[in-house]
Amino acid sequence: MSRIGKKPVFLPAGVTAAIAENTVTAKGPKGELSLVLHPHAAATLSTEEGVSQINVTVLDPDREDRAIWGTMRALIAQMVKGVSEGYAKALELNGVGFKMNLQGTTLVLSLGFSHEVKFVLPVGIAAKIEANVLTISGADAALVGKIAAEIRSHKKPEPYKGKGFRYTDEIIRRKAGKASKSE
Repeated sequence: MSRIGKKPVFLPAGVTAAIAENTVTAKGPKGELSLVLHPHAAATLSTEEGVSQINVTVLDPDREDRAIWGTMRALIAQMVKGVSEGYAKALELNGVGFKMNLQGTTLVLSLGFSHEVKFVLPVGIAAKIEANVLTISGADAALVGKIAAEIRSHKKPEPYKGKGFRYTDEIIRRKAGKASKSE
């Protein structure tokens, strides 16, 4: 039995869910997300004592379906949290002369190249710049992480001076510079 898969996903206030065939859809204040379930998994929506919950089951709990069971339950829980609270990633830009600017849905980055890097934010993703910290937010956790990783890939932090994009909770291991010759 899957210990994670057995747990029900409780729907917080303001979040509604619908299950049609093998698709689970959740609507909330932050948007609407849907998930296509694995063919060996099924989900049911029930209401007990005024609290709605989604239960996930699999065809054969003794086989490899146990991994799918826990994964599907975790993805549904992540989707429900996304439409109710949302997800955010914060990136910090370090470096002399490095700048970032937001023009509508386009992020313009000056990263020391001969040209500016323009990054268009997809639908469902919002960005906010405060000093040298860029905050990416949205309802879909995977999309937020992917966009933050793509922006970071334009200028990863280098180990000597730490210049470039780094996550705010990331620790960059610094290297010592060139040692001078002693006589």
